[in-house]
Amino acid sequence: MHVSMAPAGTTPSRTEPADDVVNHFYYPPDDFEADRGEGVYLYGKDGRRYLDASSGTFNLTLGYSHPEVVETIREQAGELIHVTSKFQSKPVNALVAALSQVAPAGLTRVHLKSSSGSDANEAAIKIAQHHTGNPDVISLFRGHLGQTMAMINASGAAFRRAPFPAQLPGVVHVPDPYCVRCFYRQQRETCGLLCVERVNDFIDYASSGRVAAVILEPISGNGGNVVPPDGYLQALRELCDERGILLVFDEIQTGFGRTGHMFASDTFGVSPDILTFGKGLGGSGMPIAGLLTAEHLTGLEGHHINSTFGANVLASSVAVKTLEIIRRPGFLENVRAVGAHIMDRLGELAARHAFIGDVRGRGLMIGMEVNDADGHPDPGFTNHLAARGMDHGLLLRTSLYGFGNVLKVRPPLIMTMEEADELCDRLDRLFADAL
Repeated sequence: MHVSMAPAGTTPSRTEPADDVVNHFYYPPDDFEADRGEGVYLYGKDGRRYLDASSGTFNLTLGYSHPEVVETIREQAGELIHVTSKFQSKPVNALVAALSQVAPAGLTRVHLKSSSGSDANEAAIKIAQHHTGNPDVISLFRGHLGQTMAMINASGAAFRRAPFPAQLPGVVHVPDPYCVRCFYRQQRETCGLLCVERVNDFIDYASSGRVAAVILEPISGNGGNVVPPDGYLQALRELCDERGILLVFDEIQTGFGRTGHMFASDTFGVSPDILTFGKGLGGSGMPIAGLLTAEHLTGLEGHHINSTFGANVLASSVAVKTLEIIRRPGFLENVRAVGAHIMDRLGELAARHAFIGDVRGRGLMIGMEVNDADGHPDPGFTNHLAARGMDHGLLLRTSLYGFGNVLKVRPPLIMTMEEADELCDRLDRLFADAL
Protein backbone atom coordinates (compact mmCIF):
# COMPACT_ATOMS: atom_id res chain seq x y z
CA MET A 1 0.00 0.00 0.00
CA HIS A 2 1.25 3.50 -0.84
CA VAL A 3 0.07 6.51 1.18
CA SER A 4 0.68 9.86 -0.51
CA MET A 5 1.90 12.88 1.44
CA ALA A 6 -0.48 15.85 1.70
CA PRO A 7 -0.25 19.40 3.09
CA ALA A 8 -0.96 19.82 6.78
CA GLY A 9 -4.64 20.11 7.58
CA THR A 10 -5.78 18.04 4.62
CA THR A 11 -6.79 14.40 4.43
CA PRO A 12 -4.15 12.29 2.68
CA SER A 13 -5.43 10.57 -0.43
CA ARG A 14 -4.82 6.84 -0.60
CA THR A 15 -3.98 4.94 -3.73
CA GLU A 16 -3.37 1.24 -3.93
CA PRO A 17 -2.92 -1.22 -6.73
CA ALA A 18 -6.16 -2.80 -7.89
CA ASP A 19 -4.78 -6.24 -6.97
CA ASP A 20 -4.66 -5.19 -3.31
CA VAL A 21 -8.38 -4.44 -3.16
CA VAL A 22 -9.18 -8.08 -2.44
CA ASN A 23 -7.32 -7.73 0.87
CA HIS A 24 -10.12 -5.49 2.12
CA PHE A 25 -12.95 -7.96 1.50
CA TYR A 26 -14.18 -9.71 4.63
CA TYR A 27 -13.62 -13.00 2.85
CA PRO A 28 -11.68 -13.25 -0.42
CA PRO A 29 -13.78 -13.13 -3.59
CA ASP A 30 -13.19 -15.29 -6.63
CA ASP A 31 -10.39 -14.20 -8.93
CA PHE A 32 -12.85 -13.73 -11.80
CA GLU A 33 -13.85 -10.11 -12.42
CA ALA A 34 -17.12 -9.49 -14.27
CA ASP A 35 -17.32 -6.74 -16.85
CA ARG A 36 -20.77 -6.84 -18.47
CA GLY A 37 -23.61 -9.21 -19.23
CA GLU A 38 -26.09 -9.76 -22.02
CA GLY A 39 -28.85 -12.35 -22.13
CA VAL A 40 -27.59 -15.72 -20.87
CA TYR A 41 -23.95 -14.61 -21.15
CA LEU A 42 -21.55 -12.92 -18.74
CA TYR A 43 -18.36 -11.30 -20.03
CA GLY A 44 -15.23 -11.18 -17.92
CA LYS A 45 -12.72 -8.37 -17.70
CA ASP A 46 -10.47 -10.63 -19.75
CA GLY A 47 -12.96 -10.43 -22.63
CA ARG A 48 -14.07 -14.07 -22.42
CA ARG A 49 -17.75 -14.95 -22.68
CA TYR A 50 -19.37 -17.39 -20.27
CA LEU A 51 -22.75 -19.07 -20.51
CA ASP A 52 -24.30 -18.63 -17.09
CA ALA A 53 -25.98 -21.89 -16.11
CA SER A 54 -26.80 -20.47 -12.68
CA SER A 55 -28.62 -17.23 -13.56
CA GLY A 56 -26.29 -15.28 -11.26
CA THR A 57 -27.48 -16.60 -7.92
CA PHE A 58 -30.59 -18.16 -9.49
CA ASN A 59 -32.15 -14.69 -9.66
CA LEU A 60 -31.61 -13.47 -13.23
CA THR A 61 -34.94 -14.69 -14.60
CA LEU A 62 -34.61 -12.50 -17.68
CA GLY A 63 -30.85 -12.80 -17.98
CA TYR A 64 -28.30 -10.02 -17.89
CA SER A 65 -29.30 -6.45 -18.75
CA HIS A 66 -32.65 -7.28 -20.31
CA PRO A 67 -33.37 -4.21 -22.47
CA GLU A 68 -36.92 -3.70 -21.17
CA VAL A 69 -35.70 -3.92 -17.58
CA VAL A 70 -32.90 -1.45 -18.29
CA GLU A 71 -35.36 1.00 -19.86
CA THR A 72 -37.77 0.60 -16.93
CA ILE A 73 -34.98 1.43 -14.48
CA ARG A 74 -33.99 4.52 -16.45
CA GLU A 75 -37.53 5.84 -16.64
CA GLN A 76 -38.47 5.14 -13.03
CA ALA A 77 -35.18 6.40 -11.55
CA GLY A 78 -35.92 9.82 -13.01
CA GLU A 79 -39.26 10.00 -11.20
CA LEU A 80 -39.01 8.25 -7.83
CA ILE A 81 -36.58 5.67 -6.48
CA HIS A 82 -37.91 5.12 -2.97
CA VAL A 83 -40.52 6.32 -0.53
CA THR A 84 -41.47 4.98 2.88
CA SER A 85 -43.49 1.80 2.52
CA LYS A 86 -46.43 3.26 4.42
CA PHE A 87 -47.18 5.43 1.36
CA GLN A 88 -48.64 4.24 -1.92
CA SER A 89 -46.97 4.70 -5.29
CA LYS A 90 -47.93 3.76 -8.82
CA PRO A 91 -45.30 0.99 -9.22
CA VAL A 92 -46.01 -0.57 -5.81
CA ASN A 93 -49.76 -0.53 -6.38
CA ALA A 94 -49.28 -2.05 -9.84
CA LEU A 95 -47.06 -4.79 -8.41
CA VAL A 96 -49.48 -5.69 -5.63
CA ALA A 97 -52.28 -5.89 -8.20
CA ALA A 98 -50.20 -8.06 -10.54
CA LEU A 99 -49.10 -10.42 -7.77
CA SER A 100 -52.68 -10.86 -6.56
CA GLN A 101 -53.63 -11.85 -10.12
CA VAL A 102 -50.98 -14.58 -10.46
CA ALA A 103 -51.05 -15.84 -6.86
CA PRO A 104 -52.06 -19.45 -6.19
CA ALA A 105 -55.64 -20.00 -5.13
CA GLY A 106 -56.54 -18.52 -1.76
CA LEU A 107 -53.54 -16.19 -1.44
CA THR A 108 -55.04 -12.72 -1.67
CA ARG A 109 -52.76 -10.50 0.42
CA VAL A 110 -49.31 -9.19 -0.55
CA HIS A 111 -46.49 -7.97 1.70
CA LEU A 112 -43.35 -6.65 0.00
CA LYS A 113 -39.84 -6.83 1.37
CA SER A 114 -36.68 -5.34 -0.08
CA SER A 115 -34.20 -7.98 -1.22
CA SER A 116 -33.96 -10.75 1.30
CA GLY A 117 -35.69 -14.09 1.15
CA SER A 118 -34.52 -14.53 4.73
CA ASP A 119 -36.69 -11.57 5.77
CA ALA A 120 -39.64 -12.93 3.84
CA ASN A 121 -39.36 -16.34 5.52
CA GLU A 122 -38.99 -14.78 8.96
CA ALA A 123 -42.08 -12.68 8.32
CA ALA A 124 -43.97 -15.83 7.31
CA ILE A 125 -42.99 -17.57 10.53
CA LYS A 126 -43.95 -14.51 12.60
CA ILE A 127 -47.37 -14.49 10.95
CA ALA A 128 -47.79 -18.23 11.55
CA GLN A 129 -46.82 -17.96 15.21
CA HIS A 130 -49.05 -14.93 15.72
CA HIS A 131 -52.13 -16.56 14.24
CA THR A 132 -51.74 -20.04 15.71
CA GLY A 133 -50.30 -19.04 19.08
CA ASN A 134 -47.84 -21.90 18.64
CA PRO A 135 -44.04 -21.64 18.76
CA ASP A 136 -42.65 -24.56 16.76
CA VAL A 137 -41.60 -24.74 13.12
CA ILE A 138 -41.00 -27.88 11.06
CA SER A 139 -38.56 -27.79 8.16
CA LEU A 140 -36.71 -30.32 6.01
CA PHE A 141 -33.24 -31.81 6.46
CA ARG A 142 -31.78 -30.18 3.35
CA GLY A 143 -33.92 -27.06 3.46
CA HIS A 144 -32.28 -23.70 2.85
CA LEU A 145 -34.38 -20.84 4.21
CA GLY A 146 -31.96 -17.93 4.51
CA GLN A 147 -28.91 -16.40 6.15
CA THR A 148 -30.23 -14.70 9.29
CA MET A 149 -29.73 -16.33 12.69
CA ALA A 150 -33.34 -17.50 12.77
CA MET A 151 -33.28 -18.88 9.24
CA ILE A 152 -29.98 -20.73 9.47
CA ASN A 153 -31.44 -22.49 12.51
CA ALA A 154 -34.63 -23.27 10.62
CA SER A 155 -32.59 -24.53 7.66
CA GLY A 156 -31.66 -28.17 7.53
CA ALA A 157 -27.87 -28.50 7.31
CA ALA A 158 -25.86 -28.58 10.54
CA PHE A 159 -22.81 -26.91 9.00
CA ARG A 160 -24.87 -23.72 8.64
CA ARG A 161 -25.25 -23.53 12.44
CA ALA A 162 -21.86 -24.88 13.49
CA PRO A 163 -20.03 -21.52 14.01
CA PHE A 164 -22.73 -19.99 16.20
CA PRO A 165 -23.47 -20.83 19.84
CA ALA A 166 -26.97 -19.29 19.83
CA GLN A 167 -29.71 -21.54 18.50
CA LEU A 168 -33.35 -20.81 17.66
CA PRO A 169 -35.56 -23.01 19.85
CA GLY A 170 -38.62 -24.79 18.55
CA VAL A 171 -37.31 -25.98 15.17
CA VAL A 172 -37.89 -29.62 14.26
CA HIS A 173 -36.08 -30.95 11.21
CA VAL A 174 -37.62 -33.91 9.38
CA PRO A 175 -36.34 -36.05 6.46
CA ASP A 176 -36.99 -34.62 3.03
CA PRO A 177 -38.64 -36.54 0.16
CA TYR A 178 -35.32 -37.61 -1.34
CA CYS A 179 -36.35 -40.79 -3.11
CA VAL A 180 -32.92 -41.44 -4.65
CA ARG A 181 -31.40 -41.64 -1.15
CA CYS A 182 -34.47 -42.32 0.98
CA PHE A 183 -33.93 -41.74 4.70
CA TYR A 184 -36.29 -44.65 5.43
CA ARG A 185 -34.65 -47.01 2.89
CA GLN A 186 -37.94 -47.41 1.02
CA GLN A 187 -38.96 -47.64 -2.62
CA ARG A 188 -41.45 -45.09 -3.91
CA GLU A 189 -43.73 -47.74 -5.38
CA THR A 190 -44.38 -49.27 -1.96
CA CYS A 191 -43.45 -46.60 0.60
CA GLY A 192 -46.89 -45.11 1.14
CA LEU A 193 -45.19 -41.69 1.43
CA LEU A 194 -43.66 -42.63 4.77
CA CYS A 195 -41.73 -39.35 4.71
CA VAL A 196 -45.04 -37.56 5.24
CA GLU A 197 -46.61 -40.04 7.63
CA ARG A 198 -43.62 -39.98 9.96
CA VAL A 199 -43.93 -36.21 10.36
CA ASN A 200 -46.71 -37.09 12.80
CA ASP A 201 -44.16 -38.90 14.95
CA PHE A 202 -41.82 -35.91 14.91
CA ILE A 203 -44.67 -33.68 16.02
CA ASP A 204 -45.76 -36.08 18.76
CA TYR A 205 -42.31 -36.91 20.11
CA ALA A 206 -39.75 -34.28 18.98
CA SER A 207 -41.72 -31.02 19.15
CA SER A 208 -43.43 -29.18 21.96
CA GLY A 209 -46.72 -30.41 20.53
CA ARG A 210 -47.54 -26.85 19.48
CA VAL A 211 -46.51 -26.42 15.85
CA ALA A 212 -47.20 -23.16 14.03
CA ALA A 213 -45.99 -24.03 10.55
CA VAL A 214 -44.34 -26.46 8.20
CA ILE A 215 -42.03 -24.49 5.90
CA LEU A 216 -40.32 -26.00 2.86
CA GLU A 217 -39.18 -25.34 -0.67
CA PRO A 218 -41.41 -27.27 -3.12
CA ILE A 219 -38.16 -28.22 -4.87
CA SER A 220 -35.12 -27.84 -2.68
CA GLY A 221 -32.81 -25.14 -3.97
CA ASN A 222 -29.45 -25.35 -2.28
CA GLY A 223 -30.27 -28.77 -0.84
CA GLY A 224 -29.73 -30.62 -4.09
CA ASN A 225 -32.66 -29.93 -6.40
CA VAL A 226 -34.71 -32.65 -4.71
CA VAL A 227 -38.04 -32.97 -6.54
CA PRO A 228 -40.82 -34.38 -4.35
CA PRO A 229 -42.57 -37.54 -5.57
CA ASP A 230 -46.09 -37.40 -6.87
CA GLY A 231 -48.55 -36.93 -4.02
CA TYR A 232 -46.02 -35.71 -1.44
CA LEU A 233 -47.11 -32.08 -1.27
CA GLN A 234 -50.78 -33.07 -1.39
CA ALA A 235 -50.26 -35.44 1.54
CA LEU A 236 -48.37 -32.76 3.46
CA ARG A 237 -51.21 -30.32 2.81
CA GLU A 238 -53.67 -32.85 4.27
CA LEU A 239 -51.48 -33.46 7.33
CA CYS A 240 -51.27 -29.72 8.04
CA ASP A 241 -55.02 -29.32 7.67
CA GLU A 242 -55.72 -32.24 9.98
CA ARG A 243 -53.41 -30.90 12.69
CA GLY A 244 -54.20 -27.19 12.39
CA ILE A 245 -50.71 -26.30 11.11
CA LEU A 246 -50.02 -23.63 8.50
CA LEU A 247 -48.21 -24.72 5.33
CA VAL A 248 -45.58 -22.28 4.04
CA PHE A 249 -43.97 -22.64 0.63
CA ASP A 250 -40.58 -20.97 0.23
CA GLU A 251 -40.71 -20.18 -3.50
CA ILE A 252 -37.77 -17.82 -3.47
CA GLN A 253 -35.98 -20.03 -5.98
CA THR A 254 -38.91 -21.86 -7.57
CA GLY A 255 -41.17 -18.86 -8.17
CA PHE A 256 -41.83 -16.74 -11.27
CA GLY A 257 -41.47 -19.32 -14.01
CA ARG A 258 -38.49 -21.32 -12.83
CA THR A 259 -40.44 -24.62 -12.86
CA GLY A 260 -42.26 -23.79 -16.10
CA HIS A 261 -45.28 -22.35 -14.28
CA MET A 262 -45.64 -19.08 -12.42
CA PHE A 263 -45.10 -20.90 -9.11
CA ALA A 264 -44.16 -24.43 -8.13
CA SER A 265 -47.47 -24.40 -6.30
CA ASP A 266 -49.06 -24.38 -9.76
CA THR A 267 -46.67 -27.06 -11.01
CA PHE A 268 -47.68 -29.47 -8.25
CA GLY A 269 -51.28 -28.33 -7.82
CA VAL A 270 -51.04 -27.48 -4.11
CA SER A 271 -51.76 -24.10 -2.50
CA PRO A 272 -50.02 -23.18 0.76
CA ASP A 273 -51.31 -20.80 3.43
CA ILE A 274 -48.30 -18.52 2.92
CA LEU A 275 -45.93 -18.29 -0.04
CA THR A 276 -42.62 -16.42 0.13
CA PHE A 277 -40.89 -15.09 -2.97
CA GLY A 278 -37.79 -13.17 -4.08
CA LYS A 279 -34.85 -13.67 -6.45
CA GLY A 280 -36.44 -14.07 -9.90
CA LEU A 281 -39.00 -11.28 -9.49
CA GLY A 282 -36.17 -8.79 -10.00
CA GLY A 283 -35.81 -9.81 -13.65
CA SER A 284 -32.18 -8.91 -14.29
CA GLY A 285 -31.05 -8.63 -10.69
CA MET A 286 -33.09 -5.91 -9.00
CA PRO A 287 -33.43 -6.88 -5.30
CA ILE A 288 -36.99 -7.55 -4.17
CA ALA A 289 -38.80 -10.13 -2.05
CA GLY A 290 -42.06 -10.60 -0.19
CA LEU A 291 -44.87 -12.95 0.65
CA LEU A 292 -48.43 -13.86 -0.27
CA THR A 293 -50.88 -14.92 2.41
CA ALA A 294 -54.42 -16.14 2.82
CA GLU A 295 -56.98 -13.53 3.83
CA HIS A 296 -57.52 -14.93 7.31
CA LEU A 297 -53.83 -14.44 8.15
CA THR A 298 -53.95 -10.64 8.06
CA GLY A 299 -53.77 -8.61 11.26
CA LEU A 300 -50.14 -8.71 12.38
CA GLU A 301 -49.16 -5.06 12.76
CA GLY A 302 -46.74 -3.69 10.21
CA HIS A 303 -44.00 -2.71 12.64
CA HIS A 304 -43.42 -6.41 13.32
CA ILE A 305 -42.56 -7.29 9.71
CA ASN A 306 -41.76 -4.04 7.87
CA SER A 307 -38.26 -3.06 6.76
CA THR A 308 -36.59 0.15 5.60
CA PHE A 309 -36.43 -0.70 1.91
CA GLY A 310 -39.58 -2.83 1.80
CA ALA A 311 -41.80 -2.01 -1.19
CA ASN A 312 -38.96 -0.13 -2.87
CA VAL A 313 -40.44 1.86 -5.75
CA LEU A 314 -37.64 1.28 -8.28
CA ALA A 315 -37.53 -2.46 -7.57
CA SER A 316 -41.32 -2.66 -7.77
CA SER A 317 -41.32 -1.04 -11.21
CA VAL A 318 -38.88 -3.69 -12.44
CA ALA A 319 -40.94 -6.45 -10.84
CA VAL A 320 -44.05 -5.23 -12.68
CA LYS A 321 -42.14 -5.38 -15.97
CA THR A 322 -40.75 -8.82 -15.12
CA LEU A 323 -44.23 -10.20 -14.44
CA GLU A 324 -45.51 -8.63 -17.65
CA ILE A 325 -42.80 -10.43 -19.66
CA ILE A 326 -43.29 -13.78 -17.91
CA ARG A 327 -47.04 -13.60 -18.55
CA ARG A 328 -46.67 -13.01 -22.29
CA PRO A 329 -47.97 -15.80 -24.55
CA GLY A 330 -45.39 -18.51 -25.07
CA PHE A 331 -42.94 -17.49 -22.34
CA LEU A 332 -43.67 -20.26 -19.83
CA GLU A 333 -44.28 -22.74 -22.63
CA ASN A 334 -40.73 -22.03 -23.83
CA VAL A 335 -39.37 -22.61 -20.31
CA ARG A 336 -41.05 -26.01 -20.20
CA ALA A 337 -39.93 -26.95 -23.71
CA VAL A 338 -36.31 -25.86 -23.24
CA GLY A 339 -36.20 -27.52 -19.82
CA ALA A 340 -37.50 -30.80 -21.21
CA HIS A 341 -34.93 -30.65 -24.02
CA ILE A 342 -32.08 -30.07 -21.54
CA MET A 343 -33.34 -32.92 -19.36
CA ASP A 344 -33.27 -35.25 -22.39
CA ARG A 345 -29.76 -34.13 -23.34
CA LEU A 346 -28.51 -34.53 -19.76
CA GLY A 347 -30.00 -38.02 -19.66
CA GLU A 348 -27.90 -38.86 -22.70
CA LEU A 349 -24.82 -37.39 -21.02
CA ALA A 350 -25.48 -39.46 -17.90
CA ALA A 351 -25.52 -42.60 -20.03
CA ARG A 352 -22.05 -41.75 -21.36
CA HIS A 353 -20.43 -40.41 -18.19
CA ALA A 354 -20.63 -42.90 -15.34
CA PHE A 355 -20.13 -40.34 -12.56
CA ILE A 356 -23.41 -38.61 -13.43
CA GLY A 357 -26.23 -40.20 -11.45
CA ASP A 358 -29.80 -39.02 -11.11
CA VAL A 359 -30.89 -36.15 -13.35
CA ARG A 360 -34.01 -34.43 -12.03
CA GLY A 361 -35.95 -31.21 -12.26
CA ARG A 362 -38.92 -29.25 -13.52
CA GLY A 363 -38.73 -26.51 -16.12
CA LEU A 364 -35.32 -24.84 -15.87
CA MET A 365 -34.66 -25.95 -12.30
CA ILE A 366 -32.49 -29.01 -12.93
CA GLY A 367 -29.89 -30.92 -10.91
CA MET A 368 -27.41 -33.70 -11.68
CA GLU A 369 -25.98 -35.98 -9.00
CA VAL A 370 -22.24 -36.57 -9.15
CA ASN A 371 -21.13 -39.90 -7.65
CA ASP A 372 -17.99 -41.93 -7.13
CA ALA A 373 -17.40 -45.37 -8.62
CA ASP A 374 -19.48 -46.98 -5.87
CA GLY A 375 -22.45 -44.68 -6.42
CA HIS A 376 -21.81 -42.62 -3.29
CA PRO A 377 -22.04 -38.80 -3.34
CA ASP A 378 -18.77 -37.19 -4.44
CA PRO A 379 -18.75 -33.51 -3.36
CA GLY A 380 -15.05 -33.12 -4.12
CA PHE A 381 -15.43 -34.09 -7.77
CA THR A 382 -18.63 -32.04 -7.99
CA ASN A 383 -16.70 -28.93 -6.96
CA HIS A 384 -13.92 -29.85 -9.37
CA LEU A 385 -16.40 -29.96 -12.24
CA ALA A 386 -17.87 -26.58 -11.30
CA ALA A 387 -14.42 -25.01 -11.11
CA ARG A 388 -13.32 -26.52 -14.43
CA GLY A 389 -16.55 -25.31 -16.01
CA MET A 390 -15.04 -21.87 -16.45
CA ASP A 391 -12.37 -23.37 -18.71
CA HIS A 392 -15.25 -24.43 -20.94
CA GLY A 393 -17.05 -21.10 -20.77
CA LEU A 394 -19.63 -22.27 -18.23
CA LEU A 395 -20.67 -20.78 -14.90
CA LEU A 396 -21.90 -23.57 -12.62
CA ARG A 397 -22.90 -23.84 -8.97
CA THR A 398 -23.06 -26.85 -6.66
CA SER A 399 -25.40 -27.85 -3.84
CA LEU A 400 -25.06 -27.22 -0.11
CA TYR A 401 -22.43 -24.50 -0.55
CA GLY A 402 -19.94 -27.03 -1.87
CA PHE A 403 -20.74 -29.74 0.67
CA GLY A 404 -23.21 -31.42 -1.71
CA ASN A 405 -22.86 -33.57 -4.81
CA VAL A 406 -25.34 -31.91 -7.18
CA LEU A 407 -24.47 -29.69 -10.14
CA LYS A 408 -27.28 -27.21 -10.60
CA VAL A 409 -28.47 -26.19 -14.07
CA ARG A 410 -30.68 -23.10 -13.80
CA PRO A 411 -30.02 -20.76 -16.71
CA PRO A 412 -32.07 -17.61 -17.34
CA LEU A 413 -35.62 -18.37 -18.42
CA ILE A 414 -35.10 -16.56 -21.74
CA MET A 415 -32.81 -19.38 -22.93
CA THR A 416 -33.38 -20.54 -26.51
CA MET A 417 -33.12 -24.09 -27.85
CA GLU A 418 -29.88 -23.14 -29.60
CA GLU A 419 -28.40 -21.85 -26.33
CA ALA A 420 -29.65 -24.96 -24.55
CA ASP A 421 -27.73 -27.15 -27.00
CA GLU A 422 -24.65 -24.97 -26.52
CA LEU A 423 -24.99 -25.48 -22.75
CA CYS A 424 -25.25 -29.25 -23.09
CA ASP A 425 -22.40 -29.45 -25.61
CA ARG A 426 -20.16 -27.52 -23.22
CA LEU A 427 -21.16 -29.83 -20.36
CA ASP A 428 -20.32 -32.85 -22.50
CA ARG A 429 -16.85 -31.50 -23.21
CA LEU A 430 -16.38 -30.60 -19.57
CA PHE A 431 -17.30 -34.10 -18.43
CA ALA A 432 -15.02 -35.69 -21.02
CA ASP A 433 -12.05 -33.52 -20.00
CA ALA A 434 -12.54 -33.52 -16.24
CA LEU A 435 -11.37 -37.04 -15.44
